[in-house]
Amino acid sequence: MVTKITVYGAPWCPDCRRVKKFLTEHRARYDWVDIDQDARARADVQRLQNGGQTIPAVVFDDGAMMVNPPNLAIATKLGLNLRAERDFYDLAIIGGGPAGLAAAIYAAREGIDAVVVDRSALGGQAGATQLIDNYPGFPEGIGGADLAARFIAQSRRYGVELVSAVEVGEPALDGEDVTLPLSSGQQLCVGAAIVATGSSYRRLGLPGEEELIGAGVHYCATCDGPFYRGADELLVVGGGNSGLEEAMFLSQFAERVRIVEHSSELKASPLVQNKIAEHPEFTVHTNTEITALTAKAGKLHEVTARDAVTGELLTWRPAAAFVYIGMDPNTGFLRQCLRLDQWGFVTTDDMLATSMPGVYAAGDVRAGSTKQLGAAVGEGITALIHARQHLQRRGVTRSLAVNA
Repeated sequence: MVTKITVYGAPWCPDCRRVKKFLTEHRARYDWVDIDQDARARADVQRLQNGGQTIPAVVFDDGAMMVNPPNLAIATKLGLNLRAERDFYDLAIIGGGPAGLAAAIYAAREGIDAVVVDRSALGGQAGATQLIDNYPGFPEGIGGADLAARFIAQSRRYGVELVSAVEVGEPALDGEDVTLPLSSGQQLCVGAAIVATGSSYRRLGLPGEEELIGAGVHYCATCDGPFYRGADELLVVGGGNSGLEEAMFLSQFAERVRIVEHSSELKASPLVQNKIAEHPEFTVHTNTEITALTAKAGKLHEVTARDAVTGELLTWRPAAAFVYIGMDPNTGFLRQCLRLDQWGFVTTDDMLATSMPGVYAAGDVRAGSTKQLGAAVGEGITALIHARQHLQRRGVTRSLAVNA
């Protein structure tokens, strides 16, 4: 098992950002070494490549090195399961977050032959959350990664087949079955499917933002905050619970954390707001909108904002900006086959059935969901129950020893 990874690269290198993003998505811990800032590291890269200096260079704890590796090669090295064992299953669960894994656990316990497929790391957004303190059963709270690991371990204990780093394409009907093309080249044929792909952090939509992702613009403080240990200032965009909670996490790495909210007041709960107010290292700007991100040498250099009340332009130079301005559903692959609402969330009936027979939806991806962890788990189980009933009506499950 890989336990230590070092990535040598530079902020201006697109493939360096790709590799970092892939490792981050799969919660693989790694050390980032900027060869532009470290002459010794630059010499190490040349030595490892016998005089070459191609980046990114990825070095693993067993001494293996990959030069500008494709994501598939990294996934293989990490030991990720990239292929389903078979092509035919009773049930496919698209998405391995709390909703999907809850559905999978219940499916396995009831003898339903199921496979979970996720394009990134199992555990979903919950796994990238520093602390979850509103999930029942954990009075002191629990780290998101720890909770995700428990979901995954329980799934494996019941023999759930888990496939990660594989994308699912557009579902289609083949008679009463549902076909799912996978980026691995496989095509699954299943009796029913549950869409539990969740949502992703919304972008600011500013010019240059995409190029700065991983080079000063981030959407996961837990993943990327430690890289800025010792910084003078970090910036958080968004005044909801996520923004303020991640700001508190980031305060251990920087002297100051600046919080920017476009509305007239913070949206976080009073409890979280009070925690921010108690500490002088936080500066809060409301009625303020980020208007520009400026790069220098491939990294975030400057952030410009506008005070909506006074019209004043504000300029800051944080070491990094972390963005928490809402979520967008992961439904790009469903636009042509399922009915979505105006924001792109999957619409369902009272039984969580979508517009395609045999396909259900649960969790954050579903229109009308509360976007809460506990609710996502409940929806995953509910979707599984209705999917099970659909399979029973068709008589296609392996086991009939299930509760009606």
